[in-house]
Amino acid sequence: MRPYDGGMSLPHAILTALLEKPSSGLELTRRFDRSIGYFWSATHQQIYRELGKLEEAGLIRVLPSAQPARGQKKEFEVLAAGRAELRRWVGESQDPKQIRDPLLLRLRAAGVVGPQGLGAELRRHLELHRRQLAEYEAIEERDFPPARNAPEDRLRRLVLHGGTALESFWLHWLEEALTEVEALEAAEAAGTRETA
Repeated sequence: MRPYDGGMSLPHAILTALLEKPSSGLELTRRFDRSIGYFWSATHQQIYRELGKLEEAGLIRVLPSAQPARGQKKEFEVLAAGRAELRRWVGESQDPKQIRDPLLLRLRAAGVVGPQGLGAELRRHLELHRRQLAEYEAIEERDFPPARNAPEDRLRRLVLHGGTALESFWLHWLEEALTEVEALEAAEAAGTRETA
């Protein structure tokens, strides 16, 4: 079977979500907002556009409705070809992505022009990452009690642990960066006062 040419990972995120539970486009959007979106976000328009492409490629279909009605939500399910595509993609080789975070570049730029104002931005990022970590921890407590140990739960928990570990990394790094930047900002402010 020829690999599905649907771009990066969004079509595969949608196939995964539909295999977990057949859904309408609106339901998928809500699921992306609540859980899937923590690791692969997509807009309402992107999801609907991708559903059309997946249906056209014969990987999903609209579930037959008992009472077709105008304006009724269409629910989609994955076909055998869609499951085969997802299996192919799961086993595919892919290199890790390079980190392209503007904050890292801004820190590098501060090395050239000075860190003025960067401390406030680092503190803001620190708070955002603290909130995200707390949200992941709440999801784990709510959705993964120790008794839930089915294979799919173990893998979903592993994805969540990846998110938790990344947030923990960012918190540690941001605290280190903030200590450095605040020291440089203080030295810069002291130097300004001395030359004034």
